Amino acid sequence: MRNLDITTLRSFVAVAQNGGVTRAAGYLNLTQSAVSMQVKRLEDLLGLDLLDRSARRVSLTPAGEQFLGYARRMVELNDEVFARLTEPSHEGEIVLGVPHDIVYPVIPKVLQRFNAEYPRVKVNLIASYTADLKVQFEQGECDIILTTEYGLDEGGVRLAEMPLRWIAAPDGQAWRSRPLRVAFGRRCRFRPIALRELEVAGIPWEMAVESESDRTIEATVSADLAVGAMLEGTEPPHLIRLGAQSGLPDLGLQLINLYVSHADAGGLAPKLADMIRQAYLASYDRPAEAAE
Repeated sequence: MRNLDITTLRSFVAVAQNGGVTRAAGYLNLTQSAVSMQVKRLEDLLGLDLLDRSARRVSLTPAGEQFLGYARRMVELNDEVFARLTEPSHEGEIVLGVPHDIVYPVIPKVLQRFNAEYPRVKVNLIASYTADLKVQFEQGECDIILTTEYGLDEGGVRLAEMPLRWIAAPDGQAWRSRPLRVAFGRRCRFRPIALRELEVAGIPWEMAVESESDRTIEATVSADLAVGAMLEGTEPPHLIRLGAQSGLPDLGLQLINLYVSHADAGGLAPKLADMIRQAYLASYDRPAEAAE
């Protein structure tokens, strides 16, 4: 009898979804050698090469692409069975606050995984501004929050350090205009940073739009009516990052931090927080650091 092992399937799916063994190992909380060994065991069982290891970045072979759908469904079904039949006591609600601009790409993957393991637990996602989220957290209205900020407050964990970049429309010319037309939400945390750096660089500017809506800001930049700023890697596919050749000043680095409430008696918030930490480690290959 030939039986597929869920552990090897999970490692293969993690490698495929995270783009490599290193990130998959961080996501699974395993060593790289353990993940590689499990994938190799799966290939030996099937008698197929599932991964193309000839390039710097691991990719799927045609057989691997065909097998991925089956493997993913088997892992999801396995997790669903265990979640529904062995952990019925995990019920409740977690309020998770995340700044608008860092909801993607990590949080949807985490919510999908958490729901598979704890289907009876409702996660209420709040997308807001860092300043508002910190107030809500202090008032006990959020169980977990992520923030974008320069420093790290007591009790927080640094998940990633990311550059703040100027963004513009592809093949656009707005970045050449003087005064430079910029688009930021009224309460955007990056607005004062960008405007201060423009002032220091001696670049005149004018606000192209005044809005509370991130969609409005994004549409204005996409229409080549202005430039904006986003954390590297969070910009939508229809916008591009401007490099040093644009002549615009460097905007420095921002921290993505995690704060977890100690008031969660059911212990559910720490479980979700652990998944978020693992996902960021897998996505950005940077170890989390806690504040003293």
